[in-house]
Amino acid sequence: MKNFPVYVAAAALTVVGLGVCAYKVQTLGLPLAPQDQATVWTIEARATFRANGGPARVELAVPYKAPGFDLLDEDFISANFGVSNEVDGATRQAMWTVRRAKGSQVLYYRATTYESGNQRQHADPFPGFPQVPEFEEPLKSAVTALLDQVRNESADIETFTRQLIIRLNEDRANPVVEMLRNRSQTPGDRARQIVQTLAGARIPARVLWGIELVDGVRDAQLVPWLEVHDEKRWIAFDPNTGKSGFPPRFFVWHIGDVPLIYVDGGRNAEVQFSVAQGYRDVVTIAQRRAKARDSLLMQFSTFSLPVQTQNVYRILLTIPLGAFLVAFLRNIIGVKTFGTFMPILIALSFRETQLLWGIVLFTMIIGLGLAIRFLLDRFRLLLVPRLSSVLIIVMMLMLMISIISHQLGLDRGLSIALFPMVILAMTIERMSIVWEEHGAMEAIMQGGGSMVVAAAGFLLMSDDLAAYLVFVFPELLLVVLAVTLLIGRYTGYRLSEFWRFRTLWLPGKKAS
Repeated sequence: MKNFPVYVAAAALTVVGLGVCAYKVQTLGLPLAPQDQATVWTIEARATFRANGGPARVELAVPYKAPGFDLLDEDFISANFGVSNEVDGATRQAMWTVRRAKGSQVLYYRATTYESGNQRQHADPFPGFPQVPEFEEPLKSAVTALLDQVRNESADIETFTRQLIIRLNEDRANPVVEMLRNRSQTPGDRARQIVQTLAGARIPARVLWGIELVDGVRDAQLVPWLEVHDEKRWIAFDPNTGKSGFPPRFFVWHIGDVPLIYVDGGRNAEVQFSVAQGYRDVVTIAQRRAKARDSLLMQFSTFSLPVQTQNVYRILLTIPLGAFLVAFLRNIIGVKTFGTFMPILIALSFRETQLLWGIVLFTMIIGLGLAIRFLLDRFRLLLVPRLSSVLIIVMMLMLMISIISHQLGLDRGLSIALFPMVILAMTIERMSIVWEEHGAMEAIMQGGGSMVVAAAGFLLMSDDLAAYLVFVFPELLLVVLAVTLLIGRYTGYRLSEFWRFRTLWLPGKKAS
């Protein structure tokens, strides 16, 4: 029971850390690996018209809550026009206004979007049952006969709609279908006709207009699509085949019969669409998504810090990983080191010197400093003056190595200035004491253990994935803390002690 509070604390820290991390990944879309790129699509609508010379007002239908997509950026580009947005139900319009305009005018709307992975259906509420249209004869009798035939071949609203679309597109021999088809000349007219026919069965339906996203298209066309409500959800249908759902990369531009563009004070209005594919950092996309959702986690995350401060914490947040590694190697493996923080600080220095040069320079400083430290023993100095003397000697050795390496053209030697000289001085002092009290072998083992831990810490702290995870998901350090607490309660054998006491469990082994 004495370990129970530690277990509870470790479990709570783990749940909180992993829970926050899971929220960032699942909801905000933050990736678990660095350098992930997401595909983004830039859709540009180029509206042109000829102004009459007086006040002009242009209304352009623009995207609003496109299912399966999220807007990353949008720009309204115009010269001398004021711009505003109006939302009416499931539609949104951009409105450009100007006091006086004459001649040819060009307006641009540019949207950058990406596939969000959300459910590809609108979440609008049930619009209610439509009124039965007042069809004229003989159209009324034709629609009634067709609806009766479809009703007998369907089980619910979804299958009813599918069967109706299939009949209208494939049953050319049926005079009723042919009569209806002759009344529609364009794909848009055909989609509206299906909506009107469904209204005859009091089934709510509407026409959508969208773009199939294809990279490099310069004159993309809006394609009509259908949505039917079954009193629970909106179901999308291809008006040509009756297949349910949206096709891949189908971006809904606007809904209903609202005109794509309306111009007051001008004429000859046209809209041309262009599509381009690009790539954007997933983290940037997640930040925009979190901002759109007013997420407090991102507002108080590392990304909210100034860039200069972010760069500092990209390094500092790896230090707990080094501390955990030291605790694991000392308490579980049994590696002997000089102190706890010395290997971590040396590992930080290795980030600039790189591992091989860092080991060489560290060994050189410790070896020379240890030799001079033994010479100081003859002076029988007090502790504080002796430590001060060692510090001065370490500083002079670092300067000497930097000058010599520079003269030899070995610029890596200049990075020795990044070593923490106080830690080096304390390491030399402790190593000399261990040498005197426990012998050279013990001192060398602890010095070598410190070097091994520092090298392992460098490899962990300089790993791109580890550095990315602790910066983007600093809550994972709570999990590291939880494991460290458990290590702190471990009182069993270290792995190195199994070898030390091998004579007790290896048959045929005798103590030497």
